[in-house]
Amino acid sequence: RHLVSIAKERGVEKGTKVRVDSTAVETNIHQPSDSTLLWDCVRVLTRLMHQAKEEVGSSIVFPNRTRRAKRRMMNILYAGTNKRREAPYRDLLKVTAEVCRAAQRVATRLRTFDTTDLMQAVKLDALAADIDLFLVRTGRVVDQTRRRVVDGEKVPAPEKIVSIFEDHTDIIVKGSRDVAYGHKICLTGGASSIILDCLIVEGNPPDSSLAPTMIERLVDIQGKAPRQAAFDGAFASHDNLATIKSLQVKDLMFAKRRGIEISEMARSLWVYRRLRNFRAGIEGCISFLKRVFGLTRCTWRSLESFRSYVWGSIVSFNLLLLARHLLE
Repeated sequence: RHLVSIAKERGVEKGTKVRVDSTAVETNIHQPSDSTLLWDCVRVLTRLMHQAKEEVGSSIVFPNRTRRAKRRMMNILYAGTNKRREAPYRDLLKVTAEVCRAAQRVATRLRTFDTTDLMQAVKLDALAADIDLFLVRTGRVVDQTRRRVVDGEKVPAPEKIVSIFEDHTDIIVKGSRDVAYGHKICLTGGASSIILDCLIVEGNPPDSSLAPTMIERLVDIQGKAPRQAAFDGAFASHDNLATIKSLQVKDLMFAKRRGIEISEMARSLWVYRRLRNFRAGIEGCISFLKRVFGLTRCTWRSLESFRSYVWGSIVSFNLLLLARHLLE
C-alpha cells in the first residue's frame, strides 16, 4: 500500500483503470500420490524415533520398516493395474499403522523421561511435539488411502492432504488444464502495470466468487472504486456485474460475456474493446512475476512463509516497475 501511494504521489499510477486475474503459486512439494505420502510418513516418523533414541538411549525400541515401506511404494508405482496395486497398498497401510503405534510409544516415553538437564528436556519435548504433529498428518493420509483404495470411495479435493510437510497445500484446477498444488492468488493491476492488490485465497473457489471482493478491497485501499475494470472471462456473472456496478464502477469488461450484453457492461463497443485489449496486460505481469520473481513456486515452508514469499515477490516487482517509471 505504501508503494502504491508513492506511485500515485509521483503520478505513475492513478488507480482509475484496473485489470484483475488469478493464477496458482505452487508449494515446494513432490507430485503427490497415496503411496508416496505413506512412504513419507514412515520414513519421517522413523527418522524422528532415531533422533529420540540418540537422546534417550537403549530404552527406546522400535521396528525399522523403511526398507519394506519403500519396496511396497515401488511395487505400487510399477504395478500397472489397480488390481495389482491393492495387495501392496494393504501391506503399506499395515506397515504405516505399525510405525504409528511405535511412534506413539516413543512420544510417551519422551514425555516421561526423567532428566535434570534443562536443554535436553526442552529438546525431548520438541521431539515429542514433532512426532505428535506427523502422527496427526499420517492419520489423515491413512484415512484418505483407505477410503480411496480399500473402500473405492472418491475423496473430495478439500478433504485430501497432498503433503505431510506443507499440509496447507490446496489442489488448484483451472478449467481442463493441469492440476497445480499450492494456493490460488488473485491480482489487481493498474494501468502502470504496478500490482495494486493481491488476495491469497483459501481452497479453490471459482473466480466468479472473487470479482466483487477484489473491487471492494480496492475501495478500501484507495478510498474509492476505479472508474473502469477489466476481468478474465471466468469472473463473469450477472450478479457480479450488478454488484460491481453498484460500487460506482462506470465501465466493466469480462473477457467472456456469458450472456451479458456489452451495453450492460460498458458505455460503447469501443470502450469494451479497449478494456478487452487492456486486460491482456495482466497476463504479461503474471508471466514476469513467475519468470523473474519466482512466483511459480514458493520455496519457503509453512503457510505464513508462503504468504510472505508471495508478497515479497510482488513488492520486489513493484519496486522495479516504480523505479523504471521514475527513471523515464
